[in-house]
Amino acid sequence: MVSGAAWAAPPSATPSSPALTGMNQRIARHQAEVDHLQKDVGQQETASQQAAARLQQQDRTIAELRQQLKATQQTKGSATGH
Repeated sequence: MVSGAAWAAPPSATPSSPALTGMNQRIARHQAEVDHLQKDVGQQETASQQAAARLQQQDRTIAELRQQLKATQQTKGSATGH
């Protein structure tokens, strides 16, 4: 009869403890890097959205100023008889 320990995975099939520890450390470092990069991307997306909102506001301001200029020029032209 075969004992329970004899049919378990052979020692060569499982990584050694130092190798497993090193692998876990690399995984942890890579995960930390991924987390950091995701945070950076989130910050960049937020900054991009804020910049887009500022540009939209500037576009609205420019459009309003153009309308005011046009109205002023038309009023000035009407006043001088042109």
